[in-house]
Amino acid sequence: MLTHLQLRDLAIVDRVELEFRPGLSALTGETGAGKSIIVDALLLAAGGRSGSEVVRHGAERAEVSASFSIPPGPAIQWLAEQSIDHQGEVILRRVVGADGRSRAYLNGQVVSLQALRDFADFVIEIHGQQEFQHLIKRSAQRDLLDAHGATDALRATVAVAHTAYRRCRERFDTLKSTAEQRESRLGYLEFQLAELKTEVGAAADIEQLFAERKRFANRGRLAEAARAALELTDASEGANAHDLLAKAAAAIRSAADTEEHLNAAATLLQEAQVSAREAAAALSHYLDALDVDPAHLEELERRAANLEALARKHRVTPAELPQVLQQTEQEYANLTSADTTLAGLEQELRRLTERYNEAAAALSAARQRVARELGEQITRLMQGLGMLGGRFEVQVQSDPQTRAAHGVDEVEFLVSANPGQPLRALAKVASGGELSRISLAIQVAAAQHAPALCMVFDEVDTGVGGAVAEIVGRQLRELGRHAQVLCVTHLPQVAAQAHSQFRVAKLSDGKITRTAVSALNEAERVEEIARMLGGVSITDTAREHAREMLAPSAASRAPAPKPRARRST
Repeated sequence: MLTHLQLRDLAIVDRVELEFRPGLSALTGETGAGKSIIVDALLLAAGGRSGSEVVRHGAERAEVSASFSIPPGPAIQWLAEQSIDHQGEVILRRVVGADGRSRAYLNGQVVSLQALRDFADFVIEIHGQQEFQHLIKRSAQRDLLDAHGATDALRATVAVAHTAYRRCRERFDTLKSTAEQRESRLGYLEFQLAELKTEVGAAADIEQLFAERKRFANRGRLAEAARAALELTDASEGANAHDLLAKAAAAIRSAADTEEHLNAAATLLQEAQVSAREAAAALSHYLDALDVDPAHLEELERRAANLEALARKHRVTPAELPQVLQQTEQEYANLTSADTTLAGLEQELRRLTERYNEAAAALSAARQRVARELGEQITRLMQGLGMLGGRFEVQVQSDPQTRAAHGVDEVEFLVSANPGQPLRALAKVASGGELSRISLAIQVAAAQHAPALCMVFDEVDTGVGGAVAEIVGRQLRELGRHAQVLCVTHLPQVAAQAHSQFRVAKLSDGKITRTAVSALNEAERVEEIARMLGGVSITDTAREHAREMLAPSAASRAPAPKPRARRST
Protein backbone atom coordinates (compact mmCIF):
# COMPACT_ATOMS: atom_id res chain seq x y z
CA MET A 1 0.00 0.00 0.00
CA LEU A 2 1.18 3.51 -0.83
CA THR A 3 1.57 5.38 2.45
CA HIS A 4 3.47 8.53 1.56
CA LEU A 5 4.37 10.48 -1.57
CA GLN A 6 6.77 13.38 -1.77
CA LEU A 7 7.36 15.55 -4.85
CA ARG A 8 9.99 18.23 -5.20
CA ASP A 9 10.56 20.50 -8.21
CA LEU A 10 8.58 18.23 -10.51
CA ALA A 11 7.07 20.03 -13.53
CA ILE A 12 5.23 22.98 -11.93
CA VAL A 13 5.23 21.50 -8.41
CA ASP A 14 7.84 22.94 -6.07
CA ARG A 15 7.14 20.75 -3.03
CA VAL A 16 4.22 18.48 -2.09
CA GLU A 17 3.90 15.77 0.54
CA LEU A 18 0.86 13.49 0.68
CA GLU A 19 -0.16 10.70 3.00
CA PHE A 20 -2.55 7.99 1.84
CA ARG A 21 -4.74 5.42 3.52
CA PRO A 22 -6.45 2.20 2.34
CA GLY A 23 -9.49 2.19 0.10
CA LEU A 24 -10.43 4.51 -2.78
CA SER A 25 -8.79 7.95 -2.98
CA ALA A 26 -10.05 10.43 -5.57
CA LEU A 27 -7.90 13.14 -7.14
CA THR A 28 -10.01 16.01 -8.44
CA GLY A 29 -9.53 19.56 -9.65
CA GLU A 30 -10.26 22.02 -12.43
CA THR A 31 -9.49 21.02 -16.00
CA GLY A 32 -5.85 21.88 -16.64
CA ALA A 33 -4.96 22.05 -12.94
CA GLY A 34 -2.57 19.14 -13.36
CA LYS A 35 -4.50 16.26 -11.77
CA SER A 36 -2.33 13.75 -13.59
CA ILE A 37 0.82 15.12 -11.91
CA ILE A 38 0.39 12.49 -9.18
CA VAL A 39 0.16 9.75 -11.80
CA ASP A 40 3.25 11.12 -13.55
CA ALA A 41 5.12 11.17 -10.25
CA LEU A 42 4.21 7.56 -9.50
CA LEU A 43 5.25 6.57 -13.01
CA LEU A 44 8.65 8.14 -12.35
CA ALA A 45 8.96 6.41 -8.98
CA ALA A 46 8.11 3.11 -10.70
CA GLY A 47 10.98 3.51 -13.18
CA GLY A 48 9.18 5.23 -16.05
CA ARG A 49 10.95 7.26 -18.70
CA SER A 50 12.19 10.71 -17.79
CA GLY A 51 13.98 13.70 -19.24
CA SER A 52 15.01 17.22 -18.39
CA GLU A 53 11.45 18.43 -19.14
CA VAL A 54 10.19 16.97 -15.82
CA VAL A 55 12.44 19.34 -13.82
CA ARG A 56 10.78 22.56 -12.70
CA HIS A 57 12.16 25.60 -14.49
CA GLY A 58 15.09 27.04 -12.57
CA ALA A 59 15.60 23.96 -10.37
CA GLU A 60 18.68 21.73 -10.41
CA ARG A 61 16.77 18.48 -10.17
CA ALA A 62 13.37 16.89 -9.62
CA GLU A 63 12.79 14.29 -6.89
CA VAL A 64 10.00 11.81 -6.26
CA SER A 65 9.82 9.53 -3.21
CA ALA A 66 7.05 6.97 -2.73
CA SER A 67 6.77 4.90 0.46
CA PHE A 68 5.03 1.53 0.41
CA SER A 69 4.13 -0.85 3.20
CA ILE A 70 4.64 -4.39 1.93
CA PRO A 71 3.07 -7.60 3.21
CA PRO A 72 4.89 -10.96 3.18
CA GLY A 73 5.15 -12.40 -0.31
CA PRO A 74 7.14 -12.12 -3.55
CA ALA A 75 8.18 -8.51 -2.88
CA ILE A 76 9.85 -9.51 0.41
CA GLN A 77 11.59 -12.42 -1.30
CA TRP A 78 12.85 -10.13 -4.09
CA LEU A 79 14.28 -7.67 -1.56
CA ALA A 80 16.09 -10.51 0.22
CA GLU A 81 17.60 -11.69 -3.07
CA GLN A 82 18.85 -8.16 -3.75
CA SER A 83 20.20 -7.77 -0.17
CA ILE A 84 18.07 -4.67 0.45
CA ASP A 85 17.20 -4.10 4.12
CA HIS A 86 13.64 -3.19 5.08
CA GLN A 87 11.30 -3.14 8.06
CA GLY A 88 8.09 -3.87 6.17
CA GLU A 89 8.36 -0.55 4.33
CA VAL A 90 10.20 0.39 1.14
CA ILE A 91 10.90 3.84 -0.27
CA LEU A 92 11.16 4.16 -4.05
CA ARG A 93 13.11 7.32 -4.91
CA ARG A 94 13.89 8.82 -8.30
CA VAL A 95 16.09 11.86 -8.91
CA VAL A 96 16.19 13.51 -12.35
CA GLY A 97 18.79 16.21 -13.03
CA ALA A 98 18.33 19.28 -15.20
CA ASP A 99 20.59 17.56 -17.73
CA GLY A 100 18.10 14.70 -18.06
CA ARG A 101 20.18 12.12 -16.18
CA SER A 102 18.41 10.16 -13.48
CA ARG A 103 19.25 7.97 -10.48
CA ALA A 104 17.11 5.37 -8.75
CA TYR A 105 17.11 4.26 -5.11
CA LEU A 106 15.40 1.58 -3.02
CA ASN A 107 15.56 2.28 0.72
CA GLY A 108 18.52 4.59 0.08
CA GLN A 109 20.44 1.98 -1.93
CA VAL A 110 21.36 2.90 -5.50
CA VAL A 111 19.78 0.48 -7.98
CA SER A 112 19.39 0.26 -11.73
CA LEU A 113 16.21 1.51 -13.40
CA GLN A 114 15.37 -2.07 -14.34
CA ALA A 115 15.65 -3.15 -10.71
CA LEU A 116 13.35 -0.25 -9.73
CA ARG A 117 10.82 -1.37 -12.36
CA ASP A 118 11.07 -4.99 -11.24
CA PHE A 119 10.22 -4.09 -7.64
CA ALA A 120 7.53 -1.57 -8.59
CA ASP A 121 5.68 -4.36 -10.43
CA PHE A 122 5.07 -5.98 -7.03
CA VAL A 123 3.45 -2.96 -5.37
CA ILE A 124 1.81 -0.69 -7.95
CA GLU A 125 -0.20 -0.86 -11.15
CA ILE A 126 -0.80 2.31 -13.14
CA HIS A 127 -3.64 2.29 -15.65
CA GLY A 128 -4.19 5.07 -18.12
CA GLN A 129 -5.52 4.89 -21.64
CA GLN A 130 -1.99 4.17 -22.79
CA GLU A 131 -1.06 1.91 -19.90
CA PHE A 132 -4.16 -0.22 -20.65
CA GLN A 133 -2.33 -1.52 -23.70
CA HIS A 134 -0.78 -4.26 -21.56
CA LEU A 135 -4.21 -5.96 -21.55
CA ILE A 136 -3.89 -6.51 -25.30
CA LYS A 137 -0.89 -8.80 -24.89
CA ARG A 138 -1.75 -12.50 -25.04
CA SER A 139 0.76 -13.30 -22.29
CA ALA A 140 -0.84 -10.73 -19.95
CA GLN A 141 -4.29 -12.16 -20.66
CA ARG A 142 -3.08 -15.70 -19.91
CA ASP A 143 -1.42 -14.56 -16.67
CA LEU A 144 -4.57 -12.74 -15.57
CA LEU A 145 -6.71 -15.81 -16.26
CA ASP A 146 -4.31 -18.00 -14.28
CA ALA A 147 -4.27 -15.54 -11.38
CA HIS A 148 -8.07 -15.52 -11.32
CA GLY A 149 -8.18 -19.31 -11.26
CA ALA A 150 -5.36 -19.71 -8.72
CA THR A 151 -3.58 -22.18 -11.01
CA ASP A 152 -0.07 -21.45 -9.71
CA ALA A 153 0.49 -25.04 -8.59
CA LEU A 154 -0.63 -26.43 -11.97
CA ARG A 155 1.57 -23.96 -13.85
CA ALA A 156 4.56 -24.87 -11.69
CA THR A 157 4.00 -28.57 -12.42
CA VAL A 158 3.82 -27.86 -16.15
CA ALA A 159 6.97 -25.72 -16.02
CA VAL A 160 8.96 -28.45 -14.24
CA ALA A 161 7.71 -31.11 -16.68
CA HIS A 162 8.58 -28.86 -19.62
CA THR A 163 12.15 -28.32 -18.40
CA ALA A 164 12.76 -32.09 -18.14
CA TYR A 165 11.10 -32.71 -21.51
CA ARG A 166 13.08 -29.95 -23.27
CA ARG A 167 16.45 -31.16 -21.99
CA CYS A 168 15.75 -34.75 -23.01
CA ARG A 169 14.46 -33.58 -26.40
CA GLU A 170 17.64 -31.61 -27.05
CA ARG A 171 19.86 -34.60 -26.19
CA PHE A 172 17.72 -36.94 -28.31
CA ASP A 173 17.72 -34.61 -31.34
CA THR A 174 21.49 -34.11 -31.13
CA LEU A 175 22.21 -37.82 -30.88
CA LYS A 176 19.69 -38.69 -33.60
CA SER A 177 21.21 -36.13 -35.96
CA THR A 178 24.63 -37.58 -35.27
CA ALA A 179 23.37 -41.14 -35.71
CA GLU A 180 21.93 -40.36 -39.15
CA GLN A 181 25.45 -39.54 -40.35
CA ARG A 182 27.04 -42.28 -38.29
CA GLU A 183 28.25 -44.60 -41.05
CA SER A 184 30.16 -41.94 -42.94
CA ARG A 185 31.43 -40.47 -39.69
CA LEU A 186 32.58 -43.86 -38.41
CA GLY A 187 34.56 -44.48 -41.61
CA TYR A 188 36.21 -41.11 -41.30
CA LEU A 189 37.04 -41.67 -37.62
CA GLU A 190 38.53 -45.11 -38.37
CA PHE A 191 40.86 -43.52 -40.93
CA GLN A 192 41.85 -40.81 -38.46
CA LEU A 193 42.48 -43.32 -35.71
CA ALA A 194 44.72 -45.38 -38.00
CA GLU A 195 46.80 -42.30 -38.75
CA LEU A 196 46.99 -41.13 -35.17
CA LYS A 197 47.74 -44.50 -33.62
CA THR A 198 50.56 -45.10 -36.11
CA GLU A 199 52.41 -41.89 -35.36
CA VAL A 200 51.18 -40.58 -31.99
CA GLY A 201 52.55 -41.90 -28.72
CA ALA A 202 52.79 -40.31 -25.30
CA ALA A 203 53.23 -36.56 -25.03
CA ALA A 204 56.62 -37.05 -23.31
CA ASP A 205 57.84 -39.18 -26.25
CA ILE A 206 56.83 -36.47 -28.73
CA GLU A 207 58.63 -33.80 -26.74
CA GLN A 208 61.76 -35.99 -26.54
CA LEU A 209 61.67 -36.67 -30.30
CA PHE A 210 61.55 -32.98 -31.22
CA ALA A 211 64.27 -32.18 -28.67
CA GLU A 212 66.51 -34.85 -30.23
CA ARG A 213 65.75 -33.55 -33.70
CA LYS A 214 66.67 -30.03 -32.66
CA ARG A 215 69.93 -31.27 -31.18
CA PHE A 216 70.94 -33.12 -34.35
CA ALA A 217 69.95 -30.16 -36.50
CA ASN A 218 72.54 -28.10 -34.61
CA ARG A 219 75.17 -30.86 -34.28
CA GLY A 220 77.78 -29.03 -36.44
CA ARG A 221 77.87 -26.00 -34.18
CA LEU A 222 77.65 -28.18 -31.09
CA ALA A 223 80.50 -30.47 -32.24
CA GLU A 224 82.77 -27.49 -32.99
CA ALA A 225 82.18 -26.06 -29.53
CA ALA A 226 82.74 -29.45 -27.85
CA ARG A 227 86.01 -30.14 -29.78
CA ALA A 228 87.40 -26.68 -28.94
CA ALA A 229 86.64 -27.25 -25.27
CA LEU A 230 88.21 -30.76 -25.41
CA GLU A 231 91.44 -29.47 -26.99
CA LEU A 232 91.80 -26.76 -24.38
CA THR A 233 91.09 -29.22 -21.60
CA ASP A 234 93.13 -32.31 -22.57
CA ALA A 235 94.70 -32.08 -26.05
CA SER A 236 97.30 -34.68 -27.06
CA GLU A 237 99.69 -31.98 -28.20
CA GLY A 238 100.43 -28.46 -26.96
CA ALA A 239 99.45 -26.69 -23.82
CA ASN A 240 96.11 -27.56 -22.28
CA ALA A 241 94.32 -27.12 -19.02
CA HIS A 242 95.23 -30.56 -17.72
CA ASP A 243 99.00 -30.10 -18.31
CA LEU A 244 99.00 -26.63 -16.86
CA LEU A 245 97.20 -27.84 -13.76
CA ALA A 246 99.71 -30.71 -13.42
CA LYS A 247 102.66 -28.30 -13.59
CA ALA A 248 101.04 -25.99 -11.06
CA ALA A 249 100.38 -28.88 -8.70
CA ALA A 250 104.00 -30.10 -8.96
CA ALA A 251 105.33 -26.62 -8.21
CA ILE A 252 103.13 -26.33 -5.13
CA ARG A 253 104.04 -29.78 -3.85
CA SER A 254 107.77 -28.95 -3.86
CA ALA A 255 107.14 -25.91 -1.70
CA ALA A 256 104.47 -27.45 0.51
CA ASP A 257 107.09 -29.53 2.32
CA THR A 258 108.38 -26.35 3.96
CA GLU A 259 105.13 -24.31 4.13
CA GLU A 260 102.10 -26.19 5.40
CA HIS A 261 99.75 -23.30 4.43
CA LEU A 262 100.21 -24.34 0.78
CA ASN A 263 98.73 -27.80 1.39
CA ALA A 264 95.16 -26.56 0.81
CA ALA A 265 96.09 -25.04 -2.55
CA ALA A 266 97.87 -28.23 -3.56
CA THR A 267 94.77 -30.28 -2.75
CA LEU A 268 92.52 -27.98 -4.82
CA LEU A 269 94.90 -28.23 -7.79
CA GLN A 270 94.83 -32.01 -7.61
CA GLU A 271 91.02 -31.96 -7.55
CA ALA A 272 91.00 -29.59 -10.49
CA GLN A 273 93.18 -32.07 -12.43
CA VAL A 274 90.61 -34.79 -11.76
CA SER A 275 87.70 -32.50 -12.81
CA ALA A 276 89.51 -31.54 -16.01
CA ARG A 277 90.10 -35.21 -16.84
CA GLU A 278 86.39 -36.01 -16.20
CA ALA A 279 85.28 -33.03 -18.30
CA ALA A 280 87.48 -34.20 -21.16
CA ALA A 281 85.94 -37.69 -20.95
CA ALA A 282 82.39 -36.24 -21.00
CA LEU A 283 83.20 -34.07 -24.03
CA SER A 284 84.71 -37.03 -25.85
CA HIS A 285 81.59 -39.13 -25.11
CA TYR A 286 79.31 -36.30 -26.32
CA LEU A 287 81.27 -36.05 -29.60
CA ASP A 288 80.91 -39.80 -30.14
CA ALA A 289 77.12 -39.51 -29.59
CA LEU A 290 76.85 -36.77 -32.22
CA ASP A 291 78.08 -39.18 -34.83
CA VAL A 292 74.51 -40.47 -35.41
CA ASP A 293 73.58 -43.27 -37.75
CA PRO A 294 72.20 -41.73 -41.01
CA ALA A 295 69.33 -44.26 -41.02
CA HIS A 296 68.35 -43.22 -37.47
CA LEU A 297 68.49 -39.56 -38.45
CA GLU A 298 66.29 -40.23 -41.48
CA GLU A 299 63.71 -42.04 -39.34
CA LEU A 300 63.78 -39.17 -36.83
CA GLU A 301 63.08 -36.64 -39.57
CA ARG A 302 60.29 -38.80 -41.03
CA ARG A 303 58.46 -39.14 -37.72
CA ALA A 304 58.83 -35.43 -36.91
CA ALA A 305 57.49 -34.45 -40.34
CA ASN A 306 54.51 -36.80 -40.01
CA LEU A 307 53.66 -35.44 -36.55
CA GLU A 308 53.86 -31.86 -37.84
CA ALA A 309 51.56 -32.73 -40.76
CA LEU A 310 49.03 -34.35 -38.41
CA ALA A 311 49.18 -31.33 -36.11
CA ARG A 312 48.44 -28.98 -39.03
CA LYS A 313 45.56 -31.20 -40.13
CA HIS A 314 43.93 -31.09 -36.71
CA ARG A 315 44.92 -27.45 -36.08
CA VAL A 316 46.83 -28.20 -32.89
CA THR A 317 50.47 -28.33 -31.81
CA PRO A 318 52.33 -31.68 -32.03
CA ALA A 319 52.30 -31.90 -28.22
CA GLU A 320 48.45 -31.81 -28.28
CA LEU A 321 48.10 -34.76 -30.65
CA PRO A 322 47.72 -37.34 -27.82
CA GLN A 323 44.68 -35.39 -26.61
CA VAL A 324 43.25 -35.41 -30.15
CA LEU A 325 43.75 -39.18 -30.26
CA GLN A 326 41.88 -39.58 -26.96
CA GLN A 327 38.97 -37.41 -28.12
CA THR A 328 38.70 -39.29 -31.41
CA GLU A 329 38.67 -42.64 -29.63
CA GLN A 330 35.90 -41.34 -27.31
CA GLU A 331 33.76 -40.12 -30.22
CA TYR A 332 34.25 -43.43 -32.02
CA ALA A 333 33.14 -45.33 -28.90
CA ASN A 334 30.07 -43.09 -28.52
CA LEU A 335 29.04 -43.62 -32.13
CA THR A 336 29.42 -47.38 -31.95
CA SER A 337 27.07 -47.42 -28.94
CA ALA A 338 24.69 -44.75 -30.34
CA ASP A 339 21.89 -47.19 -31.12
CA THR A 340 21.65 -48.34 -27.52
CA THR A 341 21.82 -44.78 -26.13
CA LEU A 342 19.33 -43.44 -28.69
CA ALA A 343 16.83 -46.17 -27.84
CA GLY A 344 17.11 -45.37 -24.15
CA LEU A 345 16.64 -41.65 -24.78
CA GLU A 346 13.65 -42.29 -27.02
CA GLN A 347 11.98 -44.27 -24.27
CA GLU A 348 12.77 -41.56 -21.72
CA LEU A 349 11.44 -38.89 -24.09
CA ARG A 350 8.13 -40.75 -24.48
CA ARG A 351 7.79 -40.97 -20.71
CA LEU A 352 8.53 -37.24 -20.20
CA THR A 353 6.19 -36.29 -23.07
CA GLU A 354 3.34 -38.19 -21.45
CA ARG A 355 4.06 -36.57 -18.10
CA TYR A 356 4.07 -33.10 -19.70
CA ASN A 357 0.88 -33.79 -21.66
CA GLU A 358 -0.92 -34.91 -18.50
CA ALA A 359 0.15 -31.78 -16.58
CA ALA A 360 -0.71 -29.49 -19.53
CA ALA A 361 -4.12 -31.16 -19.96
CA ALA A 362 -4.93 -30.57 -16.28
CA LEU A 363 -3.93 -26.91 -16.63
CA SER A 364 -6.00 -26.52 -19.82
CA ALA A 365 -9.07 -28.01 -18.14
CA ALA A 366 -8.70 -25.58 -15.23
CA ARG A 367 -8.31 -22.67 -17.63
CA GLN A 368 -11.41 -23.65 -19.60
CA ARG A 369 -13.46 -23.76 -16.40
CA VAL A 370 -12.11 -20.44 -15.10
CA ALA A 371 -12.52 -18.83 -18.55
CA ARG A 372 -16.28 -19.45 -18.52
CA GLU A 373 -16.65 -18.06 -15.00
CA LEU A 374 -14.49 -15.00 -15.70
CA GLY A 375 -16.24 -14.26 -18.99
CA GLU A 376 -19.68 -14.31 -17.35
CA GLN A 377 -18.52 -12.17 -14.41
CA ILE A 378 -16.87 -9.51 -16.60
CA THR A 379 -19.91 -9.45 -18.91
CA ARG A 380 -22.13 -8.57 -15.95
CA LEU A 381 -19.70 -5.87 -14.79
CA MET A 382 -19.44 -4.38 -18.31
CA GLN A 383 -23.20 -4.13 -18.63
CA GLY A 384 -23.34 -2.42 -15.25
CA LEU A 385 -20.77 0.09 -16.52
CA GLY A 386 -23.00 1.35 -19.31
CA MET A 387 -22.09 -1.16 -21.98
CA LEU A 388 -25.59 -2.66 -22.22
CA GLY A 389 -25.68 -5.72 -24.42
CA GLY A 390 -21.90 -6.00 -24.26
CA ARG A 391 -20.35 -9.43 -23.94
CA PHE A 392 -16.97 -10.66 -22.79
CA GLU A 393 -15.49 -14.05 -23.46
CA VAL A 394 -12.16 -15.65 -22.59
CA GLN A 395 -11.15 -17.98 -25.40
CA VAL A 396 -8.73 -20.81 -24.59
CA GLN A 397 -7.36 -22.71 -27.58
CA SER A 398 -5.10 -25.70 -27.00
CA ASP A 399 -2.47 -27.07 -29.37
CA PRO A 400 -0.89 -30.23 -27.88
CA GLN A 401 1.99 -29.99 -30.33
CA THR A 402 2.99 -26.55 -29.04
CA ARG A 403 4.69 -27.39 -25.79
CA ALA A 404 5.83 -24.43 -23.69
CA ALA A 405 6.64 -23.75 -20.06
CA HIS A 406 3.25 -22.06 -19.60
CA GLY A 407 1.35 -24.97 -21.21
CA VAL A 408 -0.21 -25.62 -24.60
CA ASP A 409 -2.89 -22.91 -24.48
CA GLU A 410 -3.32 -19.61 -26.29
CA VAL A 411 -5.59 -17.28 -24.30
CA GLU A 412 -7.39 -14.37 -25.93
CA PHE A 413 -9.91 -11.88 -24.56
CA LEU A 414 -12.85 -11.35 -26.93
CA VAL A 415 -15.38 -8.56 -26.52
CA SER A 416 -18.50 -7.20 -28.10
CA ALA A 417 -19.04 -3.66 -26.88
CA ASN A 418 -22.52 -3.23 -28.40
CA PRO A 419 -25.57 -5.47 -28.98
CA GLY A 420 -25.56 -7.37 -32.25
CA GLN A 421 -21.82 -7.06 -32.80
CA PRO A 422 -19.77 -10.25 -33.06
CA LEU A 423 -17.05 -11.04 -30.54
CA ARG A 424 -13.68 -9.77 -31.68
CA ALA A 425 -10.21 -9.44 -30.18
CA LEU A 426 -9.99 -6.81 -27.45
CA ALA A 427 -7.41 -4.77 -29.35
CA LYS A 428 -9.62 -4.45 -32.45
CA VAL A 429 -12.90 -3.26 -31.02
CA ALA A 430 -12.31 -1.23 -27.88
CA SER A 431 -11.92 2.51 -27.93
CA GLY A 432 -9.93 4.26 -25.21
CA GLY A 433 -12.99 4.86 -23.03
CA GLU A 434 -14.37 1.38 -23.58
CA LEU A 435 -10.99 -0.17 -22.83
CA SER A 436 -10.85 1.81 -19.59
CA ARG A 437 -14.19 0.44 -18.43
CA ILE A 438 -13.42 -3.09 -19.60
CA SER A 439 -10.13 -2.92 -17.72
CA LEU A 440 -11.98 -1.73 -14.63
CA ALA A 441 -14.40 -4.64 -14.93
CA ILE A 442 -11.49 -7.08 -15.29
CA GLN A 443 -9.66 -5.61 -12.31
CA VAL A 444 -12.76 -5.76 -10.11
CA ALA A 445 -13.33 -9.39 -11.12
CA ALA A 446 -9.73 -10.35 -10.50
CA ALA A 447 -9.09 -8.23 -7.38
CA GLN A 448 -10.12 -10.91 -4.90
CA HIS A 449 -7.47 -13.22 -6.34
CA ALA A 450 -4.70 -10.62 -6.62
CA PRO A 451 -2.22 -9.66 -3.89
CA ALA A 452 -2.88 -6.39 -2.10
CA LEU A 453 -1.25 -3.50 -3.92
CA CYS A 454 -1.78 0.06 -5.10
CA MET A 455 -3.80 0.54 -8.28
CA VAL A 456 -3.89 3.90 -10.04
CA PHE A 457 -6.57 4.78 -12.61
CA ASP A 458 -6.12 7.89 -14.72
CA GLU A 459 -9.40 9.21 -16.19
CA VAL A 460 -11.05 5.77 -15.99
CA ASP A 461 -14.45 7.48 -16.29
CA THR A 462 -13.76 9.05 -19.68
CA GLY A 463 -16.86 9.02 -21.87
CA VAL A 464 -19.40 8.19 -19.16
CA GLY A 465 -21.79 10.22 -17.08
CA GLY A 466 -25.01 10.14 -15.08
CA ALA A 467 -26.00 6.81 -13.56
CA VAL A 468 -23.14 4.99 -15.30
CA ALA A 469 -20.66 7.33 -13.64
CA GLU A 470 -22.09 6.43 -10.24
CA ILE A 471 -21.75 2.74 -11.08
CA VAL A 472 -18.13 3.32 -12.09
CA GLY A 473 -17.57 4.96 -8.72
CA ARG A 474 -19.18 2.04 -6.90
CA GLN A 475 -17.02 -0.44 -8.79
CA LEU A 476 -13.90 1.51 -7.92
CA ARG A 477 -15.02 1.58 -4.30
CA GLU A 478 -15.60 -2.18 -4.41
CA LEU A 479 -12.12 -2.61 -5.85
CA GLY A 480 -10.83 -0.51 -2.96
CA ARG A 481 -12.01 -3.23 -0.55
CA HIS A 482 -9.30 -5.56 -1.89
CA ALA A 483 -6.58 -3.11 -2.92
CA GLN A 484 -5.65 0.52 -2.50
CA VAL A 485 -7.10 2.53 -5.41
CA LEU A 486 -6.14 6.03 -6.57
CA CYS A 487 -8.40 7.53 -9.24
CA VAL A 488 -7.98 10.75 -11.20
CA THR A 489 -11.53 11.83 -12.05
CA HIS A 490 -13.59 14.77 -13.22
CA LEU A 491 -16.96 13.24 -12.30
CA PRO A 492 -18.61 14.09 -8.96
CA GLN A 493 -20.44 10.72 -8.96
CA VAL A 494 -17.05 8.93 -8.86
CA ALA A 495 -15.40 11.30 -6.38
CA ALA A 496 -18.35 10.98 -3.99
CA GLN A 497 -17.72 7.23 -3.69
CA ALA A 498 -14.14 7.72 -2.50
CA HIS A 499 -13.01 7.02 1.04
CA SER A 500 -10.73 10.07 0.84
CA GLN A 501 -10.28 12.91 -1.61
CA PHE A 502 -7.45 15.20 -2.74
CA ARG A 503 -7.85 18.46 -4.64
CA VAL A 504 -5.32 19.59 -7.23
CA ALA A 505 -5.22 23.35 -7.87
CA LYS A 506 -3.10 25.63 -9.98
CA LEU A 507 -1.82 28.76 -8.17
CA SER A 508 -0.32 31.84 -9.82
CA ASP A 509 0.91 35.21 -8.64
CA GLY A 510 1.11 36.56 -12.18
CA LYS A 511 4.76 35.65 -12.50
CA ILE A 512 5.09 32.05 -11.36
CA THR A 513 2.54 29.23 -11.68
CA ARG A 514 2.55 26.33 -9.27
CA THR A 515 0.41 23.24 -8.69
CA ALA A 516 -0.73 22.46 -5.15
CA VAL A 517 -2.31 19.26 -3.85
CA SER A 518 -4.25 19.16 -0.59
CA ALA A 519 -6.24 16.54 1.32
CA LEU A 520 -9.89 17.48 1.93
CA ASN A 521 -11.88 17.17 5.12
CA GLU A 522 -15.64 16.52 5.06
CA ALA A 523 -16.63 20.18 4.68
CA GLU A 524 -14.04 20.76 1.96
CA ARG A 525 -15.26 17.66 0.13
CA VAL A 526 -18.77 19.11 0.04
CA GLU A 527 -17.41 22.30 -1.55
CA GLU A 528 -15.32 20.36 -4.08
CA ILE A 529 -18.19 18.04 -5.09
CA ALA A 530 -20.48 21.08 -5.36
CA ARG A 531 -17.92 22.78 -7.62
CA MET A 532 -17.81 19.68 -9.81
CA LEU A 533 -21.63 19.68 -9.98
CA GLY A 534 -22.21 23.38 -10.48
CA GLY A 535 -21.10 26.11 -12.80
CA VAL A 536 -19.08 29.25 -12.20
CA SER A 537 -20.63 29.94 -8.79
CA ILE A 538 -21.42 27.35 -6.15
CA THR A 539 -25.01 27.52 -4.94
CA ASP A 540 -26.60 26.18 -1.77
CA THR A 541 -28.55 23.78 -3.95
CA ALA A 542 -25.28 22.37 -5.32
CA ARG A 543 -23.92 22.03 -1.80
CA GLU A 544 -27.03 20.19 -0.64
CA HIS A 545 -26.80 17.87 -3.62
CA ALA A 546 -23.13 17.23 -2.78
CA ARG A 547 -24.05 16.33 0.81
CA GLU A 548 -26.66 13.88 -0.48
CA MET A 549 -24.10 12.25 -2.78
CA LEU A 550 -21.54 11.95 0.01
CA ALA A 551 -23.98 10.67 2.61
CA PRO A 552 -24.15 6.98 1.47
CA SER A 553 -20.40 6.63 1.16
CA ALA A 554 -19.85 8.42 4.48
CA ALA A 555 -22.27 6.06 6.20
CA SER A 556 -20.44 2.99 4.88
CA ARG A 557 -17.00 4.39 5.41
CA ALA A 558 -15.00 2.59 8.08
CA PRO A 559 -13.41 4.88 10.68
CA ALA A 560 -9.88 5.78 9.61
CA PRO A 561 -7.31 8.45 10.43
CA LYS A 562 -7.88 11.66 8.55
CA PRO A 563 -5.57 11.88 5.49
CA ARG A 564 -2.92 14.53 5.85
CA ALA A 565 -1.09 16.57 3.27
CA ARG A 566 1.78 18.98 3.68
CA ARG A 567 2.60 21.58 1.08
CA SER A 568 5.40 24.09 0.83
CA THR A 569 5.18 26.74 -1.86
